[in-house]
Amino acid sequence: MHAAANLTDQNLPPEWLDATVISLFAERLEQAADQPAIQYRSAGAWQTSRWSDVADDVRRAAAVLADLGVRPGDRVAQFSPNRYEWIMADLAIQTARAVHVPIHASLAPPQVAYQVADSGAKVVLLAGPEQSQSLLGYYGEHREQLPHDVCFVCYDPCPRVGSAEASCLRDRMMHADESLADRLWHEARSHLAPDDLATILYTSGTTGEPKGVMLNQRNLATNALGTLAAFGSQPDDLRLAWLPMSHIFARTCDVYTWVAGGGRLALAEGPDSVSPLCREVQPTLINGVPYFFEKVQRYLVDKGMADIPGVLGAAFGGRLRAACSGGAPLPDHVAQFYNDRGVFLGQGYGLTESSPVISASTPGVMKIGTAGRPIPGVEVKIAPDGEILTRGPHVMLGYWNKPAATAESLRDGWLHTGDLGSLDEEGFLRITGRKKELIVTAAGKKAVPSHLESLLKADPLVEQAVVLGDGRSYLSALIVPNREALAAELRRLGKQVELAEAVRDRDVIALYEQRIKERLACVSYYEQVVKFAILDRPLSVERGELTLTLKLRRDAIYHNFAETIEAMYK
Repeated sequence: MHAAANLTDQNLPPEWLDATVISLFAERLEQAADQPAIQYRSAGAWQTSRWSDVADDVRRAAAVLADLGVRPGDRVAQFSPNRYEWIMADLAIQTARAVHVPIHASLAPPQVAYQVADSGAKVVLLAGPEQSQSLLGYYGEHREQLPHDVCFVCYDPCPRVGSAEASCLRDRMMHADESLADRLWHEARSHLAPDDLATILYTSGTTGEPKGVMLNQRNLATNALGTLAAFGSQPDDLRLAWLPMSHIFARTCDVYTWVAGGGRLALAEGPDSVSPLCREVQPTLINGVPYFFEKVQRYLVDKGMADIPGVLGAAFGGRLRAACSGGAPLPDHVAQFYNDRGVFLGQGYGLTESSPVISASTPGVMKIGTAGRPIPGVEVKIAPDGEILTRGPHVMLGYWNKPAATAESLRDGWLHTGDLGSLDEEGFLRITGRKKELIVTAAGKKAVPSHLESLLKADPLVEQAVVLGDGRSYLSALIVPNREALAAELRRLGKQVELAEAVRDRDVIALYEQRIKERLACVSYYEQVVKFAILDRPLSVERGELTLTLKLRRDAIYHNFAETIEAMYK
């Protein structure tokens, strides 16, 4: 096995290993109490809070939780999209020395109810009427699933739903016991330990089976500090956060790096507001998923603006010093596009189980096509079968109530990631695919579908691609066209055909056949796509075909397009 040389937990600074999220927050307060910390929209207007304002809210919210019966080690679930209260609640839960169970705001009521019940949550925090109507309405129809001792609290006033109701957090905070708030803050600073369980995050991954990843305070604190050390910090840093904080990527790399490094955090109201907000607040740091960065690229290319000097940087506000892509593989052509135009875009790699960052490309230390080098505190090696293994203080405690799954993933101190990769002589990590997604053809030839899909998606006409062929005599592919690019190509060809019909048009099929051959000219004969089908709709999260981080859920895709797939093999 080839190991990457890097700092491990044995030679990390002692203060890193002793840190907790709350100790980092307390240190930030001591250094910058009166400085602006966070800006967000409330009632249609921008609000700015200082670090001391955030701390006051956190203390009072922690007192509310304690008044509701929350004790150290109890679980508190949060079902809310991004907003200021999300961050306040996260820090308040940890101040109460409880365990935060963040639930993705896009989940359906049965999925939310499962996580509430499985975690044994004592309190469920809801954003507003939408979440209240969704969850409490579901419990009204399935009363047998309602935990008998759970209580619900809303950030915005929520109407009663049947016999269930949720009190308003702000109302409760106005009457919070200040002496209790002070005591909880003092006890958190004195008694919260790095080994204490901090959060349980449910991840379905690409298999659909929900597992609660247990991370302790040391996991979160050291990973945030390691990420911050890799990227550095500047006094005028402004992070623009838009990815769901219920995912560990945004929580560690946006929220906790902000707490540890200082500066300001600006909250976007949603993905559609990111571009105008960049021009308004001029961030220096932004994290995103590949689809977001590719969408910006395609917009500039379609408008004929891609090569205008400075236009790409201006699209992000003009001050951006680093953009980091995670959650899914970043296509090489997208990274090249950004970096050729003076905008640093690097790829990071990690898992929920690793808090999440394992490696990251950073300004001045990157190779396109790799996920950078392991960050401080993280050790990586490659197993004989090509699987990426990692160990260090970032590795989870295990899966909540799933000892068998824990034993499968954690062996001899190493987290088995399930991903395939390699380390070069300079320690850069290259991700080559998923161990369980490896295609083995009927002839015994092996192909990595994610690599081939990345090559196909480099074509402007291809929005999404799924390569298939496990156990088959040849590879095939499902292709989702880029509708705008295809429409422009049809106009260029002088064809009067609606996009819905274009997927069956002979000339369009011939066009895609040629593009596929061109994109796969660099791979071996057994990695060629022999047959393909053009789909008339994109793959979606709602249909279960994509995870919330837009990774392919192959089993669902195979099921939903079974007839189309079988037709390619007749």
